[in-house]
Amino acid sequence: MSLGRKIDFAVIFTVKNANPNGDPLNSNRPRITYDGVGEVTDVCIKRKLRDRILESGREIFVQSDDRKIDDATSLRSRAEAAFGKKLGEGDMAKKACEKWFDVRAFGQLFAYSSGKGDGSGVSVGIRGPVTIQSAFSAAPVNVTSTQITKSVSGEDGKGGKRASDTMGMKHRVDNGAYVFFGSMNPQLSERTGFSDDDANVIKGILPRIFENDASSARPEGSMRVLKLFWWEHNCKSGQYSSAKVHGSLEVNADGSYNLTNLEGLAPEVIDGF
Repeated sequence: MSLGRKIDFAVIFTVKNANPNGDPLNSNRPRITYDGVGEVTDVCIKRKLRDRILESGREIFVQSDDRKIDDATSLRSRAEAAFGKKLGEGDMAKKACEKWFDVRAFGQLFAYSSGKGDGSGVSVGIRGPVTIQSAFSAAPVNVTSTQITKSVSGEDGKGGKRASDTMGMKHRVDNGAYVFFGSMNPQLSERTGFSDDDANVIKGILPRIFENDASSARPEGSMRVLKLFWWEHNCKSGQYSSAKVHGSLEVNADGSYNLTNLEGLAPEVIDGF
């Protein structure tokens, strides 16, 4: 059974003294645009969603190494464990959607070489009905960098001196309010089997997306969901475009918001945990 109606959603969250999404190409500093606006990528957000869904007991295909619950060493080995060595044969796409929540929600590209060196292989693309945009802060954010020192050297230094790896840097966003938007497409859900029940799973997880996500860069309580906005249209095609629905929400620098009324489409507003 597929999704019965179009759904749009938005999440406002705050960051205080944390690095919400480090950029590995910029010394792991928090991601910001050229205008100084904070950014958290859609990939980062979907990673957190996948982790929370996995914790709820549902099967996930793209598992992170530090949270995986099977013996698979790669996505290919996980796929082969489910479908055998001959990937791409039969109704693999249908079975993958039935087995893994994230595949039927976000889609997945199963692209693997044959290993023969002749350029052959398998490529099975699945387009998912759930799309999520990157999050951006409502105003430019201030990034603070702090130099840190390890109490013990990771390597032996020359002449009994401390090695250079005892020095390091930590970066954080001092304070910021971010928002990200998403949509659920009923037409695409017909192909993957993404259902109303699946949509409700995501709806229940979004207000607590940062639970069990703490780290040195993101201490407990430093990232908090303020509000989830959930628009359920009255038909599969939607009463308004997603652009208009998302544009009806304006977020201020302090996390407060202004909501423009759309006739016949009022969102359910849910507090974060």
